[in-house]
Amino acid sequence: MTMTDPVSDLLTRIRNASAAMHESVDIPLSKLKLGIVKVLQDEGYIVGYKQIDEGVQGKIRIVLKYTPDNKCVISHISRRSKPGRRYYVGAKGVAKVKSGLGISILTTSKGILTDRQARREQVGGEVLCYVW
Repeated sequence: MTMTDPVSDLLTRIRNASAAMHESVDIPLSKLKLGIVKVLQDEGYIVGYKQIDEGVQGKIRIVLKYTPDNKCVISHISRRSKPGRRYYVGAKGVAKVKSGLGISILTTSKGILTDRQARREQVGGEVLCYVW
């Protein structure tokens, strides 16, 4: 069965695993998902990830990050642009999330970037998701 929205599946798996206090979560591999996971690691929302070559497609194993009092670092992760309704912003339209406390992940002509990187590079693109 084909998946309609693989990015939404990635975000839902992360959300569900963090709510269930799992140490890690496995996700089917794709270049877009790998880019999103790299951004999450660079921003400190996850401990790390590992690419596993298993079967035809492969997997990404994401190690989730928790605070000392056992709360997940990712308190909110939601999809912004959806397959039926894409959400694009120009270089000057990239807004801050939660007054700079959160990030938005964009896919741009320069790759997958956070909102801060997109403003610095002065590029716009499709807003994939918000994380805080």
